[in-house]
Amino acid sequence: MTSVADDDPPPLDLLDEYRRAGRAWVAADPDDHPVGYLIADPVDGAAHIEQVSVHPSVARRGLGAALIAHLDGWAADRGLDALTLTTFSHVPWNAPYYARLGFRTLGEAELTDGLRKIRAEEAEHGLDRWPRVCMRREIPRTARP
Repeated sequence: MTSVADDDPPPLDLLDEYRRAGRAWVAADPDDHPVGYLIADPVDGAAHIEQVSVHPSVARRGLGAALIAHLDGWAADRGLDALTLTTFSHVPWNAPYYARLGFRTLGEAELTDGLRKIRAEEAEHGLDRWPRVCMRREIPRTARP
């Protein structure tokens, strides 16, 4: 999967669109240098994690989980029902990691139209060469306004 690992990050203008829309969050180190980020889109009543990345130098410190927890609160404030994402099913820091964070793999019959569209776009980019899944984590009713 070196072709995936070698992918460039999203272009700055795309990241700026997410920032302007209020759907981009950054984790910074003590010197205020960015070391991780999350961008999300509203998809079918859920906050869909488009990308979450943490720099390898600060991996395994909970930054990704903290970004996702922040998104959970953001989504709850907007009345969204869940968080969703698509990921590689057999990569330890992908689907198994998200399962540890409370996400569950969706069956084909559970996919919304928006998730099907996302998966089709991923396939167009060649990401379907490796097994991928859609995952979902419900937002507890008590967390919603």
